Order: sequence, then C-alpha cells, then structure tokens
Amino acid sequence: MSRIVGVHGIGSYHYYRRARSVSGASEAISADWASWLASPVELSVAYYAHHLHRGVVQGDEDDPALLEPGAQELLVAWVEQLQPRAQVALGPRTARARQAAEWLSRRFGRAARVAAIGFCREVHTYLAEPGSARRVAAREAVADVIEAQRPGVVVAHSLGSVVAYEAFWARPELGVEVLVTLGSPLGMPGVVFERLRPATGGRGARPPGVGRWVNLADVGDIVAVPRDLGECFDGIDVHRSDLRIGEWDFHTVRGYLACPDTVEVLRPYLPRC
Repeated sequence: MSRIVGVHGIGSYHYYRRARSVSGASEAISADWASWLASPVELSVAYYAHHLHRGVVQGDEDDPALLEPGAQELLVAWVEQLQPRAQVALGPRTARARQAAEWLSRRFGRAARVAAIGFCREVHTYLAEPGSARRVAAREAVADVIEAQRPGVVVAHSLGSVVAYEAFWARPELGVEVLVTLGSPLGMPGVVFERLRPATGGRGARPPGVGRWVNLADVGDIVAVPRDLGECFDGIDVHRSDLRIGEWDFHTVRGYLACPDTVEVLRPYLPRC
C-alpha cells in the first residue's frame, strides 16, 4: 500500500511512449514524483494519460489552428480571464484562438503558449462529453488506484485535480484522509467548472470520502483560475494561493512537489528521517 497516491496533470503521455505499458509509465512517473519530493516515500501515481491521447501531427503543440473547435473555444475563454481588461475577440473561431495564443506568447513566453495549447487539448478531450469512453476510462483508472492503494493522502495536479474530483464523486465509497490539489483549474468558469460531473448547480463541494481538502496555488499560476477555489467550492479546509514555486516554473508538478509549503502539508505521510 502507498501512503501517497498522485494524480498527474497534462503532458504525461511521454511516460507511456517510453515505457510502452501503463504499469511501466506509472512506475516511471511515480519515481519522478518521489525524487521531486526528495523523499523515499511510498508513492504511486495513478496513470491515465494514454486514455486522453489523440495523436499528434507536426507543429500541433504550437499551433492553435490544429486544435479541435471545442478546444479552441476553451483557449479563448481561458485567455479572456487572464487578460487585465476585457478584450473584444474578433473574427472566426480559429482567428480568435490564434489571437489568444499570441497574447500568451507576448505575456508569458512561448513555453506558456505550448503548455496552454496542450492543456486545452487534453481538457477538451476529457470534458467534451459527460459519459465519453475516454472520460470514464481516465476517471476509473484513478479510482482503481485509490481503491487498491488505500492511501492517506491523494495529491492531484492540474487536470489531475479534475479527474480525481470526479473519481471521488463517482465512487463515494473511496476514502482518503486528505485531498491535496495543486495548481487546480477546477473552478475555471467557461472552461472546467460548468462541465464537472456531477453538475455543481452553481457551487461545488468537497467530494464524499475526502476527510480534508487542501488547495495550493502559486501566485503566478495561470492555470489556477480563479486563484481562490473557495469562491465556488464548499468544504475546502485549507487554501493557499501565495506559494512561489518559481518565476518561470509556476505550474509544473516538479515545482509544486519541491515547494516547502507542499512538503509541510505532506509531512505526516513522509518517512521520518
């Protein structure tokens, strides 16, 4: 049994590509998470990236025109929330998506643009249809690992917080002492929040089986929108949106796991030195 179960975010398919198996991918990403925590902790990462992978074509990581229409709409809706004042998006959908991607490049650099396009692709794949085979498979993969490992804490990063949230609601018999969400987009209006299942009815809640909910976000994390999840969810016991995991590393799981604030939350589940 693992003391900690992790739920990864976007951009994790390369583990499967290298390992050529789900078990190998899970072992590799689990080893990385443990090394970033700098602890010999018993940790298993629930791996689901292979269920959301749609294939790639040359240049698709940088070109919003190659996103599906729904993913383009997500990109535009997300960037509108990041802009300091309302912008009037003109032109057809693809043109608006390109404008949004170009704004991200100017404001945060090309790496943020690439990450945003990847984020919107995977989020759209997961959330497009409530009962899609891909969504159910990803959710069940996470729930199965939690059920098998019976951890004390589940640590869910980025899109993984969305999958974990739905997994706990889908399987109310699952129990965990603490759910820690890192850089979570759960409350992002027009992109994630309204698409959650079960439907929030305008306000979400701590999932059944979760004893405590701790939400952590970097001050510059452009994925953690809104910064305070308490604006749209009940039952969050601890919320911190003042973390500083790195000026240009404001969303990576590596940065979050290495952050002293995250380590402090996880300390009861780490081996004593």
